[in-house]
Amino acid sequence: MSIRVIIADDHEVVRTGVRSLLAGTEIEIIAEATSGEEAVRLTMDLNPNLVILDIRMTGGDGLNALGRIKLDRPDTPVLMFSTYDNPTYVARSVALGASGYLLKTEPGERLVECIRRIASGDNVWTRDELRRVTGALATPRLAADVEVPLTQRESEVLRQLALGLTNKEIAAALDISYETVKEHVQHILRKVGVSDRTQAAVWAVRKGLV
Repeated sequence: MSIRVIIADDHEVVRTGVRSLLAGTEIEIIAEATSGEEAVRLTMDLNPNLVILDIRMTGGDGLNALGRIKLDRPDTPVLMFSTYDNPTYVARSVALGASGYLLKTEPGERLVECIRRIASGDNVWTRDELRRVTGALATPRLAADVEVPLTQRESEVLRQLALGLTNKEIAAALDISYETVKEHVQHILRKVGVSDRTQAAVWAVRKGLV
């Protein structure tokens, strides 16, 4: 029985490489997407056994797509497939219900193994990955019903932070100085009651800010 897969990545070379890797196996790529938006639509239309999502894509990122897919198709497993070894991305992936997070630098055999395991009902989170984000996911103040008096600018910074952007990238996105971003981040951490950016990002996800 074949494993029907949708892959979403905005780099054609990645999609071609994965398709080539899976040729001759029981894993069938039934559709390719170049954005998170397209991945969500294809998932709703085709009901695959598994969705493979890149994170940073033009036209809608993979983490937002993950959230939408799990909301409408909670039983559809999703594997995050990224270039970025970013703890914020990993924490958000766990919080949103992904079945695993695989770096593109991993050997091709690892991708095949992950697809097979996820399709059989397992998840492929490693102990190290879960250990890195356990503190963020368990922090008491991360409950979604906690009301936090963030200013409009702090909310904007938090949304960018939760997308995994660095302070430098946030400064460029919001057209403010690097030092101003640092100050906003410190205020956010203090108000939310967390100790690092990853915890703040998970809180933002659970609060529905991203």
